Amino acid sequence: MSPGVCLLGFGEVGQALAADLRPKATIKAWDLKFTDSASAPTLAARRLEVAAARDARGAVTDADLVISAVTAAQIGEAARIVSPLLKRGAFYFDLNSTSPAAKCSAAAMVDSAGGRFVEAAIMSPIAPRRAASPMLLGGVHAAEFLPLAKDLGFTGAQMFSEQLGAASAAKMCRSVVIKGLEALMLESLMTARKFGVEQAVIDSLQSTTPADGWRTQSRYMISRALVHGRRRAEEMREVARTVSEAGLTPRMSGACADWQEWAADHAAAADEGLEQMLDTLLAQPGEAAT
Repeated sequence: MSPGVCLLGFGEVGQALAADLRPKATIKAWDLKFTDSASAPTLAARRLEVAAARDARGAVTDADLVISAVTAAQIGEAARIVSPLLKRGAFYFDLNSTSPAAKCSAAAMVDSAGGRFVEAAIMSPIAPRRAASPMLLGGVHAAEFLPLAKDLGFTGAQMFSEQLGAASAAKMCRSVVIKGLEALMLESLMTARKFGVEQAVIDSLQSTTPADGWRTQSRYMISRALVHGRRRAEEMREVARTVSEAGLTPRMSGACADWQEWAADHAAAADEGLEQMLDTLLAQPGEAAT
């Protein structure tokens, strides 16, 4: 008999996993936006033929595995709502990009209610490998969960640490660099475009640090901030929280969150060429373009 799986949150990650898991599991999903019949998660559930639950109880009561793929800011609220409804012994697989403290808080709610919390840190973009993306698993239940994860298609998953929060710390420290580069590129090239020197900057980057085309890379980085800035800003605030938990001042991470938040308001420019994209952003009102 195939296991019952509930996807909490049906955004980019939930949708990416749905098609991979469906051949091996009975899938349900629950997203707050399911109340809107025209929302992107609702339309995606229909397209992917995933049962859209009306409420949390209908989504998780019979699930052997609950996969939490909500936004970073909602990790605690999702665990609070779902924990009392979990089948005893059900795995709660948390994929959210949050600080170690946030993971530990959610785990306490899940485990005290009889569930088994497993943290995961996805160490790459979810596309194109989706369920097979590299993931670090953590917590006391992670080793027990790993065989089921592999059977379901999480072939890139590996046991990382029984210490809850360690996998998340690795992901958060990675994000300082990955999301930080996006913000740095946005600030650098918007400024360079204002002075008319953006090509000189790109040429210098190309000669100093050879890569697969800094022009292509820079446009890609900026467009990712524009399209996913809201979610990235939430993640970077969790990164800043992680840096603070380490006793350091999150100077870079805090500034990156501000840039990502600003970028999210200008997603319409993401499909433009590099120069036109920069010109569009420079024409926008707001602190970043003044």
